[in-house]
Amino acid sequence: MTEPVTPAGTTGTLPPSANGSAPPPAPASQAPRRRLRTRISGVRIALIAGTAALIVVLIFIVQNENAVSISFLGARLHLPLAVALLFAAIAGALIMAAAGTARITELRQIMRRDRREPRAR
Repeated sequence: MTEPVTPAGTTGTLPPSANGSAPPPAPASQAPRRRLRTRISGVRIALIAGTAALIVVLIFIVQNENAVSISFLGARLHLPLAVALLFAAIAGALIMAAAGTARITELRQIMRRDRREPRAR
């Protein structure tokens, strides 16, 4: 196969055609466009993920409707297994949120103290 001849008489590749068969090269000054992430797009993604999780939880509750007896600190409950597990998961999430809130509060207090008392270097 021979090299195509350009109008200048040298061999090489032909320039892109005007009919759109080959895209023109992008100028070096233009950076590739990035997708912008906005708060609304983040909320949308969170709502979709939350809806999917809710559907999974509802399927779990419907499929596990056998009642169980639960005793805790003298209290006796008789409720479906899925609801009991859901309550346990909510309680665990609240405990983790409380621990996280306590840690964030502690770090904020340390930052405030460090701003008031600059350390000598």
